[in-house]
Formats: sequence, C-alpha cells, structure tokens
Amino acid sequence: MSAKKIVGKAGDRSIVVMDSITMTTKEDAGRIVVSASHGGVSTAKYALEFPLAGVFFNDAGVGRDAAGIAALPMLDAKNVPAGAISHNSARIGDVADMWENGIISHVNAAAGARGLKPGDTLSEAVLLLGS
Repeated sequence: MSAKKIVGKAGDRSIVVMDSITMTTKEDAGRIVVSASHGGVSTAKYALEFPLAGVFFNDAGVGRDAAGIAALPMLDAKNVPAGAISHNSARIGDVADMWENGIISHVNAAAGARGLKPGDTLSEAVLLLGS
C-alpha cells in the first residue's frame, strides 16, 4: 500500500489511508481518514485543518497522561468522530497494518454517538461513519 491511498467508500464518503496525518490536504475534506500517526495533540491540529467526516489514529500505547489519544477530545469539541487503533493490533506508522488488522481501543463521544466502540475492527468502524 502506498503512503496515501483511497481504499473504498463508506456510504457516499471516500475512505483514505495515509501513513502520516501530515499528508491530509483540502481534497480530504468530507472524507474518512485513517492515519498511522499517534493520536496526540499535534495530530489533532492537522486533522482539524479540514472538515473530515471522521479520523482514526494509532493509540501509541496511550502513554502518560493519555498523550497518545489526546486528539480524541480535541476533535470531539468540533464534533468530529474519531477513534484510536490499539497499538497491540497494528503498528504505529504502518497504515497498511492498521487497515488490515486494526482494532478500536478508544473513541470520542462523537464517534460513540455514531455507534463506534472499543473492540470494533477498523473496517467495521469506518462503515458506521458512511451514512
């Protein structure tokens, strides 16, 4: 899998996977983005540059003070559904591994309201954001 690629659709929304959230561009507005970046504060800033339909990161082991998932509440404040993939299910920095093997470990309230929950596979979760 290349560093950034559209891998399908969820409803009328394209699903784009990328190794780093820094690859997000204005063309990704309205898309569901799967990024192999950690889910920290800096990644939320990139994700908030464009109105995404949803975004997923690697939880990076969550870390001290939940630094690996700090993006989730920041995105929730803007009503952007977001989730983190368990580092035990897929490698950070490897979006192909996340796409093929990722299991949700954490979701924000906006994602939870759409039916996403820990334990879902990434492929199940993105479909819930397609409507």
